[in-house]
Amino acid sequence: MQTQRKTVSPLVTPEVLLQRAREMAPVLAKRADAAAEARTLPKETIADMQAAGFFEVLKPKKYGGYEMDPQVFYDIQMALAEGCMSTAWVYGVIGVHNWQIALFDPRAAEDVWGGGDHSVLIASTYMPKGNVKKVDGGFLFSGRWGFSSGIDHCDWVFLGGLIFAEGAPPEYRTFLLPKKDYEIVDTWHTMGLKATGSKDIVVKEVFVPEHRTHKASDGFMGTNPGREEFTANLYKLPFGQIFVRAVSTAAIGGLQGALNCFKDFGSAHTGNMGQKTAEQVPAQLAVADSAVAIDEMRLTLKRNFESLLDGIRLNQLVSLNDRLMYRYQAALVVERCCQHAYKLHSACGGRGIFLDFPLVRCFMDVLTARAHYANNPEIFGRNFGAVTLGKENTDYFV
Repeated sequence: MQTQRKTVSPLVTPEVLLQRAREMAPVLAKRADAAAEARTLPKETIADMQAAGFFEVLKPKKYGGYEMDPQVFYDIQMALAEGCMSTAWVYGVIGVHNWQIALFDPRAAEDVWGGGDHSVLIASTYMPKGNVKKVDGGFLFSGRWGFSSGIDHCDWVFLGGLIFAEGAPPEYRTFLLPKKDYEIVDTWHTMGLKATGSKDIVVKEVFVPEHRTHKASDGFMGTNPGREEFTANLYKLPFGQIFVRAVSTAAIGGLQGALNCFKDFGSAHTGNMGQKTAEQVPAQLAVADSAVAIDEMRLTLKRNFESLLDGIRLNQLVSLNDRLMYRYQAALVVERCCQHAYKLHSACGGRGIFLDFPLVRCFMDVLTARAHYANNPEIFGRNFGAVTLGKENTDYFV
């Protein structure tokens, strides 16, 4: 019997989803300490996000998704991060996979959701660490990867690997594996983003069929195998533009959470030397500069995706130079958030050194996000600057 497809409720709008995220943020804040102690998100948090429809935002309609503008996805992520940046980080990473699977051969999505359970989630770690051997119908695949955020709550995983051929450059692919084909190793003892549970993955020579792989070159050239099945403009966006924002945007919400905390603290606090925090120049400037930076980063994010989607609608690809600039702007986000979170933290004085002060968690979470490869602005800034000066592009994920 054919599986009945879930239909999209007409009541689910971007405004409804964002309101749900805002209402969830205080609940997440109350769970944050226990989640950090457990070093993974509670099942209740994942269930709440599922029930709210957050994981459907970028998912194909064929499998119950909403196929919404990516800005809806990032708005939800920022709202969640105000309560718990670890939750927002996991949402960003796992949620974007429901977009990427539409780039694969359509049989891959059917493998994941074809059984009728459209709530199944996919984790990832894109490090190119897979050992790949070509065999009939696919590949033998093995290796060990780090940093698989939210893996405890997922039944599938995307893993990165390189295929080597004599006389040709290495070919990067994403490989899709079911839970039975990998082992989770708990290595997650960190200074921040503790509740993301970003553990290691070990694979010991399993078979991955060809249709459960995706070539990075297809993403760059727009020749994705899923393009005939999943035709929404959403799935014509470059992988690099979507994914890098999934691992930087939570920091904007995390900085907003730190700012919210500081406003509550600073408006009422009087230091041990008798001076009110609200009257101190460093505190005033830290608040003003953080608020302006958040506004600028949100506006840039919105502008960039409007530009990318307008180009797709008009069949006019945004110039490489602009896409490289967007990539650099995405990488700058966490660096900027770190700087402003530091200023807010410094303006707290002695109160800021105590672990029970919520702003400390916000600061450490933003600082930890800076360690992600995609959030290293120097790499992408140098490439953008070099191309602007007439050199060859070295980034093919834009």
